[in-house]
Amino acid sequence: MQPTSNRRPWQEKLHEVIFEADTPAGKAFDLGLLLAIVLSVLAVLLDSVVGIRSQYGPQLRAVEWFFTGLFTVEYLLRLICIGKPLRYATSFYGIIDLLAILPTYLSVFFRGSQSLAVIRALRLLRVFRVLKLAHFVGEASMLQAAIYASVRKIVVFLSFILTLMLIVGSLMYLIEGEQSGFTSIPQSIYWAIVTMTTVGYGDLAPVTVPGKLLASLVMILGYGIIAVPTGIVTVELAHAQQSTITTQVCPQCATQIHDPKARFCRICGSHL
Repeated sequence: MQPTSNRRPWQEKLHEVIFEADTPAGKAFDLGLLLAIVLSVLAVLLDSVVGIRSQYGPQLRAVEWFFTGLFTVEYLLRLICIGKPLRYATSFYGIIDLLAILPTYLSVFFRGSQSLAVIRALRLLRVFRVLKLAHFVGEASMLQAAIYASVRKIVVFLSFILTLMLIVGSLMYLIEGEQSGFTSIPQSIYWAIVTMTTVGYGDLAPVTVPGKLLASLVMILGYGIIAVPTGIVTVELAHAQQSTITTQVCPQCATQIHDPKARFCRICGSHL
C-alpha cells in the first residue's frame, strides 16, 4: 500500500526545486547555491588576511552576514518542505547545513569564531549530485560503506596502540627521567605518540643509550603500524560492491543514493 503524503502542493514544488537536481529549476538553484558557497568561503579567507581586513574588513563582514542570512533562509526552507524535518536535520547534510550558518551567529558572542564558517565548503560535495555525476556518488557510497565496516577493527587497533603508547611512555619516563626533559608520564606518552607517528617535532629526545634503543624500536614499529589502518580499509573496499544508483532524494527524510528501480526510500520507506 502506497503511503500518503501530508505535504501541500507548494511544499512538493519547493522540495523539487531545493532537493532535486533533475529539473531545470532544481539545477539552477543548486548551481546558484554552489556559487554562493564558494563566494562566502572566499570572503572568510580574505577576512583572515590582515592587510585586506584592515582595508575591507567592514565590507567583508557585510558579505559574510549576507550569505549567512541567505543560507539561513535556505536551511529553514529545507526543513519546511521536507516530510520529516528532524530526520533531515540529523542527517549528514542537515548537520553540515546547520554548521555552515552557526559560526557567524556565534561570532556575536565569541570573537573570531566566524572563521569556522569555512566548514560550509563541505556543502560543495553536492556538486556530484548537481552535475549528475552519479558514478562519483556511487564511489563515495562504496567508500563510506568500507569505512563503516572497518570502524570496529580500527577501534580495536587504536585501543592496542594507545595501550602500547602508555607502556612505552612509562618506560621512557623511567629510563630518561626529568633531567632529560621527560618530566612526567603524560609528557613521555606525548613523545611516544610523536615518535610512533614519525612526526618527530624534536622538542623531546632521549640522551641515554637505553632511551635511544627504545626510541629506535618505536620508530621502526611506527612504519609498520601506519600501514595497518590502510590495509583494513583496503580489504573492506575490495569486498564492497558498486551498484548503479540514482541522485533522487527522498521527499520525507532527504536520503540520497537509491537504486534506479527503487519505488520506496531505503531508510524510511516513503514513496519516491
